[in-house]
Amino acid sequence: MRTILAVDGGNSKTDVALVAEDGTVLATGRGGGFRPQAEGVAAAVDVIAEAARTALGPRAAPPYATRVAAYVANADLPVEEEAIRAEILSRGYGADVVVGNDTFALLRAGASGPAGVAVVCGAGINAVGVSPTGAVARFPALGRITGDWGGGAHLGEEVLWHAVRAEDGRGPATALAPAVRDHFGTRTVEEVSLGIHFGELPAGRLNELAPVLMAVAAGGDAVARGLVERMAEEVVVLAEVALRRLDLLGVPMEVVLGGGVLTARDPLLDDLLERRFAERAPHAKLIVAGAPPVMGSALLGLDALGAAEEAKARLRAHFHALT
Repeated sequence: MRTILAVDGGNSKTDVALVAEDGTVLATGRGGGFRPQAEGVAAAVDVIAEAARTALGPRAAPPYATRVAAYVANADLPVEEEAIRAEILSRGYGADVVVGNDTFALLRAGASGPAGVAVVCGAGINAVGVSPTGAVARFPALGRITGDWGGGAHLGEEVLWHAVRAEDGRGPATALAPAVRDHFGTRTVEEVSLGIHFGELPAGRLNELAPVLMAVAAGGDAVARGLVERMAEEVVVLAEVALRRLDLLGVPMEVVLGGGVLTARDPLLDDLLERRFAERAPHAKLIVAGAPPVMGSALLGLDALGAAEEAKARLRAHFHALT
């Protein structure tokens, strides 16, 4: 029986699942973060082998499966996907390899079929759309230089920016300032900024300020609420544009929302999203992802093998039983 090594590569962790063609999950494992842009393609692909060994045993060696279905963060452009694919092929992890951005796996994990739109808002923000004909709409998602706004890291920077300016008098008063001080246990917000500048505080910890922002916004703070409203707008406009590009804005279509900022189910953000989707994309059916993205990678692998619907149902049942 043919097998799939499904890969979900994220910034902080890489999950793999070895799946048989009949949808049986044979093994699962986890490795470190998949960061080709920061550490190089070779080091990133090493992480897949690390995760495979946790699933199959420390002596496991390639080939790990018939097909590798790797859907990973930091593969934002087709040329980046191809570079990762070439490296995996050169290692012999599988005879057949497909690599895509992790938003494709999110879409397949959350939607009832291959078509729809997915918006991920985790550390960063991105979206992808796939039409019933297979046409794709996607974005470069390289940050502000490609027009992106939002995600946990960006929200953290915005919170700190407003908190510093409130503290030193350049900006309006906001409860974000004492909230930042309380969160990091500092006397001033400036101490947080200086800690990041001197490397005493990892910049990645700014991601922690996303839930702080939501809590302050819930209390009625105007500055915080403005940031949450902007976040909602960015999520909606990504989905709206993807649907329009695929000529799907006027037909019922599933929109899958994933990533830590959206799956946290903040009441204010959820309400803003529901109301704005109702106004701008009224035919969209919102789905907040519950299953792990590695399930989406595996489903895409089964799709490519032409597996039966029974196999896909078996795979879904396995992962839904874990959530």
